[in-house]
Amino acid sequence: MTTVDPTDLLGRWHLDRTIDDRLGPERHVVADTWLSAEPDGRVRWHEDGTMTWSGGSTSVARTLFVESREDGWWVTFEDGRDFHPWTVGEPVVHPCGADTYRGHVTVLSPDAWSVQWVVSGPAKDYTMTSHLTRQAD
Repeated sequence: MTTVDPTDLLGRWHLDRTIDDRLGPERHVVADTWLSAEPDGRVRWHEDGTMTWSGGSTSVARTLFVESREDGWWVTFEDGRDFHPWTVGEPVVHPCGADTYRGHVTVLSPDAWSVQWVVSGPAKDYTMTSHLTRQAD
């Protein structure tokens, strides 16, 4: 898929995420993810699942939004702060305090996409890879 905006990905997804943490244990997240159209034109991106690691687990959830702007689509945090531009196939960078997130969204087909973040800095050193596959509604 060459040009993909987030409205092409509306629906329910299975999320399988690996967090290869070089400062701590490897973690794994399995979650349901929904991309849904909001009345204001934004796309709501919600994840709800379980994170596991050697000897533990916890519930995890987050909500992001993707909104259309004059300069293209932007991913924002739930509170409205900018996260990164939605630029499928192109690298993005998000500074987070002294740490830096370098990411990449890849859409493989209408039914499969991935997001990878390489995070580095004084407090963080990990690679987080998320694979999403479309689920039947």
